[in-house]
Amino acid sequence: MSVYRCPVCDYRYDDVKGAPREGFPAGTPWSAIPDDWCCPDCGVREKVDFEPVESRQGR
Repeated sequence: MSVYRCPVCDYRYDDVKGAPREGFPAGTPWSAIPDDWCCPDCGVREKVDFEPVESRQGR
């Protein structure tokens, strides 16, 4: 599982949790998020600008 971070506001997309308010239920992989999706918190950055965060321990 992976986590991606917005470089502007530090919003994190965690594919385990998804983003239900954005229409992505828990378990939605990063690869299924549309390329033109914008950060739901700041609206400044698109998916391509998000940075991967180190994977969680104890997977």
